[in-house]
Amino acid sequence: MNRTWMCCLAASVALAQAPHYTSPAATTMVDLGGKQVRISYHAPSVHGRQILGGLVPYGKVWRAGANQATLLHTDLDLTIGGLAVPKGDYSIYILPEEKQWTLIINTQTGQWGIKMGGDTTEDPAKDLGRVVMTMSKPAAPVETFAITLTKDGNQGSLAMAWENTVATVAFTAK
Repeated sequence: MNRTWMCCLAASVALAQAPHYTSPAATTMVDLGGKQVRISYHAPSVHGRQILGGLVPYGKVWRAGANQATLLHTDLDLTIGGLAVPKGDYSIYILPEEKQWTLIINTQTGQWGIKMGGDTTEDPAKDLGRVVMTMSKPAAPVETFAITLTKDGNQGSLAMAWENTVATVAFTAK
């Protein structure tokens, strides 16, 4: 057996034995008077890793999930944390800090994630705006990243939970 082939075989075995993590597709939605607000994303899991301040560094924009950028679709005009969001499709990102998260709503959709290393989205000129989220701790650590939408009449809450953090922001239908 030649040396090159043995090295390739050893590398293949190592890759096959390495953990392979998948981030399944997930959706959360609410119906507001017959109109829908929906968020579609991919849900990564902790798998024993340090997430916030590690895999997801503080001070760097994160795509709020895995794989493609997280997509917000709304059939009606909303106000999210004071930001006017006209009906349509948007990508949403997070700027995580140790003590606060900022939700970023961007008008560009269809992109794959985001290039790590900045405090802006791929095209900051297409940011609709930013909203500071309310922070809290979950009752127990959250293994798999989850986004939830809840409603009460024509208003509700968008929540993101992962590891030891829950970030929420209120929304109102116009």
